[in-house]
Amino acid sequence: MINDALQNRRTIIAIIFSAVIVLFIIRLFTIQVIETKYKEGADSNAFLRKTIYPPRGLIFDRNHTLLVFNKPAYDINLIIREIHDLDTLAFCQALNIDKAFFINRMAEIRDRHRNPGYSTYTPQVFMTQLSSEDIATIQQSMYKFPGFYIQNRTLREYTYASAAHELGSIGEVSQSRIDSDDYYIPGDYAGRDGIESTYEEQLRGEKGVEILLRDAKGRIKGRYDNGKEDIAPKAGKNLTLTLDIRLQLLAEKLLNGKMGSVVAIEPKTGEILAMASNPSYDPSVMVGSQRSKNYIQLMKDPTKPLLNRATQAQYSPGSSFKPVQALVLQQMGGITSHSMFACNGPESYPIKCTHHHGSPVSLLDAIEQSCNPYFWNAFKTTLEKDGYGEKNAIFRKNFNEWEDRVKSFGLGRKFTDSDIYDQSRGFIPSEKFYNRVYRSKTGWRAITIRSLSIGQGEVLVTPLQLANTQAIIANQGFYITPHLNKSDSMLKHIHWVKVDPKYFPIVNEGMWRVFEYGTGSAYKISNISMCGKTGTVQNSHGKDHSIFVGFAPRENPQIAVAVVIENAGFGATWAAPIASLMMEQFIKGKIERTDLLNRISTSVTNYHVKER
Repeated sequence: MINDALQNRRTIIAIIFSAVIVLFIIRLFTIQVIETKYKEGADSNAFLRKTIYPPRGLIFDRNHTLLVFNKPAYDINLIIREIHDLDTLAFCQALNIDKAFFINRMAEIRDRHRNPGYSTYTPQVFMTQLSSEDIATIQQSMYKFPGFYIQNRTLREYTYASAAHELGSIGEVSQSRIDSDDYYIPGDYAGRDGIESTYEEQLRGEKGVEILLRDAKGRIKGRYDNGKEDIAPKAGKNLTLTLDIRLQLLAEKLLNGKMGSVVAIEPKTGEILAMASNPSYDPSVMVGSQRSKNYIQLMKDPTKPLLNRATQAQYSPGSSFKPVQALVLQQMGGITSHSMFACNGPESYPIKCTHHHGSPVSLLDAIEQSCNPYFWNAFKTTLEKDGYGEKNAIFRKNFNEWEDRVKSFGLGRKFTDSDIYDQSRGFIPSEKFYNRVYRSKTGWRAITIRSLSIGQGEVLVTPLQLANTQAIIANQGFYITPHLNKSDSMLKHIHWVKVDPKYFPIVNEGMWRVFEYGTGSAYKISNISMCGKTGTVQNSHGKDHSIFVGFAPRENPQIAVAVVIENAGFGATWAAPIASLMMEQFIKGKIERTDLLNRISTSVTNYHVKER
């Protein structure tokens, strides 16, 4: 019995000792492998791992003109555990900051909720995006402030105060981006919008690391192992855009004093040649330490300069929609190229005509003269060609076909395979939409939705979409997704619309007549065959919008254009001359009609900004 008791005590003691040893091993493993703070502490005593940021890729236009490049910038970083005997007042004076800023910033750095990556051993960002002038004062006295050091960076610089919406900007990364991409740490910058955001991974490059050796007192003694363990940064890749900066500058000049946008596309490739929105801003104001302040001012501006009207604003297309309507209605068999309808001018009912011309009207004349009654009757005839059927089933079937074919022109949807940042969808109404509005399947008919026939009512498009419809007509049935990256292999992104190519020639001729004999004839370029369509769009918030769409030359289209000038009246007054000048610049390489250029670029439309 005694031996049994002794044996039991030995077993218990052995178990206790074993448990202690196991716990000790686990704790050592945790400290040395799992927990990083001890390793960070040990490493920071011996080394300073300094991140070397790569220069961002340069951005060029289609003709290799430099648009965006880099200039030196600096951050002030710190390592908390190395700060001692800091003369706060002298430090603040050197950086031209007040003590309150210093106290608040240090509190932000130590706040683990706002700065989840905080550690007393690792570098933290104190101030960012300082210029060479900002850093000059403190650079010579950094030795007085142990724990603080200068981090080299680069900031964006712009050759032209142009194309702000397209180029985009750089800003400090959010915590969510840090969490989703281990490339970034707090204080890093990344593309926030535009091309800078879309091609961030290509432009940003790869970071490098420089390992510096410390002595026992933490002073830098030089590079570790003569730099053999350093990692060199890799510069970001350069980007060539489809934009023609000369054409872009012209578009912005023509929009001076006006609210609206201009989009120009090369039809055969889908390349964006120019995409201007006004009011806009100088992209350089979104760079450096004043970015946040300037951004807030732009946000508060009632003219909405941050809104890219070319891709985000949505308008009723008005008569600029009639070429698309003519193609779809022919395809559906509601009309032919020989179909004729009566027009009584302003006395027409239920939709009036804004012009006086002969009657009956052919399809060619209807496009040239922008005859509203023709397109209303063509629309009605097409939707009602098979009758209405029980509960409007046959009529609704035809309407659904109309919607599907119209959407195939890239309307009512975003270009999801494009690199264009921040697009609006526009709107092409559906059967479901009207069933909901009229609370039944039988509560709406052709007469109810007659405004659709002339591009009014519920139809909404963006200027980018309008320009793309012209590329489709120029190509006689297809488009390449509109895009901004010149080197991108986009020719495979071809989309055929749901209209047979045989229906395009008559629409093409009708649009040619607009420049030869119709509302665009005053702005025809000599010796160039041009196609176009004016639009004067009703606007419930003020004066009508002025719209023009077109392409040139007719035989071998090189440029398709859409122009929208808000609250400016007739399409032929403002939008048409702007489109014509854009075509002239791109096709001829210069503007010969200097009087027209000067008149349009110095004129101011009476647009009204409604407070929101």
